[in-house]
Amino acid sequence: MDSGKPPHGSGREADLERELEALRSELDETNRGVVALYAELDEQAEQLRRATELKSQFLAYMSHEFRTPISSIRSISRLLIDEVDGPLGDEQKRQVEFIQQTAAEFSDMVDDLLDLAKVEAGRVEISPAWFEMVDLFSALRGMFRPVLTNPDVHLVFEEPTDVPKLYTDDRKLSQILRNFISNALKFTPRGEVRVSAARDGAEFVRFSVRDTGIGIAPELQASLFQDFSQLQSPLQKRLRGTGLGLSLSKRLAELLGGNVYLHSEPDRGSVFSVTIPFRLGGDKGA
Repeated sequence: MDSGKPPHGSGREADLERELEALRSELDETNRGVVALYAELDEQAEQLRRATELKSQFLAYMSHEFRTPISSIRSISRLLIDEVDGPLGDEQKRQVEFIQQTAAEFSDMVDDLLDLAKVEAGRVEISPAWFEMVDLFSALRGMFRPVLTNPDVHLVFEEPTDVPKLYTDDRKLSQILRNFISNALKFTPRGEVRVSAARDGAEFVRFSVRDTGIGIAPELQASLFQDFSQLQSPLQKRLRGTGLGLSLSKRLAELLGGNVYLHSEPDRGSVFSVTIPFRLGGDKGA
């Protein structure tokens, strides 16, 4: 006989159904929030991309436009130094040499800015090829010979030993080492700057530029590889630069599959190093 009561368990099923409905509603609300958050993140990422692209375009345009007047200044000052239009007095020579030196520094700054724009825009082309280490060191030695004007500082290139031929972009590697050597020479009033290369494990080679210069305090070292970072020292006040050389070196090293390192002690000198694989992108065969 029917007692008129609901079947056993129907109340619990109704409670479960209500709980499930509440969970569905909460999940739908959470999903809507996640979708809205993703949309906001996408919008911010697009704004950041546009801002980065505009900055890169501006740097590239500015660097390109600066090249013509800089080239003109350097050409005219070279003609004056060569006394093509007549002899110069001692004071005139000093003034023209100052113009020439300043124009060269300005040109280096423009090159750094242009390189930064290319890296940030992803337009840096890596062209690996096989080359010998001795050829790289020989080219760097010849490049720096004309600028070694301080008789109290010696630039030494150690003979590479037990380092095979490399398959990488020698121009990018040379740019990294040039930045390291230039900085070392700037901040080494006396002593030496020593360049070396050695194996670093089974697959990498480590290039090191060691100097006997002023050194860098520990609290300043972390920021040196950031854009526009410059060492605060009495020497820095006399030396101009963009503060981009080390930042570019780090990015170029990463493009070559490696990284940069710094070990330094105040008043005892610094060691800037870059490690890269022997073969960029794996074994290509000799």
